[in-house]
Amino acid sequence: MAAQTEESDCAREQTKAEQDVDQVRQRSARDQQRLDSGAITSPKDLENLQHEIASLAKRQGDLEDIVLDVMERRESAQERVAELTERVASVQSKIDDATARRDAAFEEIDGEVASVTKEREVISAAVPADLLRLYDKLREQQGGIGAAKLYQRTCQGCRQELAITELSEIRSAAPDTVVRCENCRRILVRTAESGL
Repeated sequence: MAAQTEESDCAREQTKAEQDVDQVRQRSARDQQRLDSGAITSPKDLENLQHEIASLAKRQGDLEDIVLDVMERRESAQERVAELTERVASVQSKIDDATARRDAAFEEIDGEVASVTKEREVISAAVPADLLRLYDKLREQQGGIGAAKLYQRTCQGCRQELAITELSEIRSAAPDTVVRCENCRRILVRTAESGL
């Protein structure tokens, strides 16, 4: 934006400088025409007119130098605008690509969520209502994890190794008994790797 503003400011400045040059050029041409016409006969008026024409020529040269300087600055500003526009387009392309990848990932995640939700509905239908309520309550209290695997005498929820007395109680409990970790209170899931 700043580069575009600089370029448009230079364009306005160039237009004004070129108009100033044209005005001086036209005035100089009129004075030269008066001088060439022979209508002025007074030597003093002729001298003043020649002096004004010389002064206008110097002024025109100075103004043309200003126009050249402004043109150079404008050209530099245009190059900067072109470079920045190209960089913006490149960044926008990267943003568009990242957005497309993000949207695709969201779609994939939404599909997985729908699939897992269906699986959960099927499994939860087979789980007793009171156990499901306990699980949901624990899950809410424990940051989303209501049950943890008992792996090699360690609760995978809190990563604490269970005491020997707890392990004895779990070992002697019936396979369908709900057992819980004494440390984090999560439901423990027993497997062949539990270390019982």
